[in-house]
Amino acid sequence: MSGSTPPPFPDHVELTGEGLVLRDWTEADLAAMPDLFDHPDTAHWTPIVSPFDAAAARTRLDRARQLRREGTTILLAITTDGGAPLGEVMLRRAPEGNEIGYAVGPAHRGRGLATRAVRVMAAYAFEELGVEQVILELEAENASSVAVATKTGFRLLDVPLIEGEEKGRPFVLQTWGLNRP
Repeated sequence: MSGSTPPPFPDHVELTGEGLVLRDWTEADLAAMPDLFDHPDTAHWTPIVSPFDAAAARTRLDRARQLRREGTTILLAITTDGGAPLGEVMLRRAPEGNEIGYAVGPAHRGRGLATRAVRVMAAYAFEELGVEQVILELEAENASSVAVATKTGFRLLDVPLIEGEEKGRPFVLQTWGLNRP
């Protein structure tokens, strides 16, 4: 094993703070996932598959578990009490940095869930994983994500834009960073 291999993620993660409980996705969440992720905004701004149906939910849960085992990504359900999922927050180890991502179900937007979930996940990355910086990659036109970035103290980084295509739509991502306190 090389010294650059990151430590594995724990098998079970539950983070609390900011009035939230961020917890592992479970089989019991499969039925709720389409209501959270099958939405034009989610399809437009995220790489989450669209349309998002029961089969997509099963695939996403299986993939979340695989990514955890591989030590690259943690996908957690955003809840207020450990119960019904309201959205998702992600922490992904990537060459460009430790990236946080999120998606909140359309029925649950406007409650600060993404902002609070990003704060809790960033604190976990700093305190438990020892990372020096977390990043957000987002499109400048995605006003709600830019608002999350600014409310959580992220700053636009002076790094090259990330250009690509997802679902046949070209995109350009800015990279925002938050340094360890």
